[in-house]
Amino acid sequence: MNLLAPAVGESLIAEATVIRSGRTLTVCRLEAFTLEAGRRVHVATGRQTLIRLADTPDHQV
Repeated sequence: MNLLAPAVGESLIAEATVIRSGRTLTVCRLEAFTLEAGRRVHVATGRQTLIRLADTPDHQV
């Protein structure tokens, strides 16, 4: 995640897009904006890679 500007404004909008979803890896793009005086200000961006672990419980006991 890269912080690009202070998140100052009336509201915060976060958007995420799956770039590629494969059998094991999923790559996503993340963007965050604020609404400040009626205009969108880009405040953060990032990429995330998720890995699928087959036959693994989602929690630890």
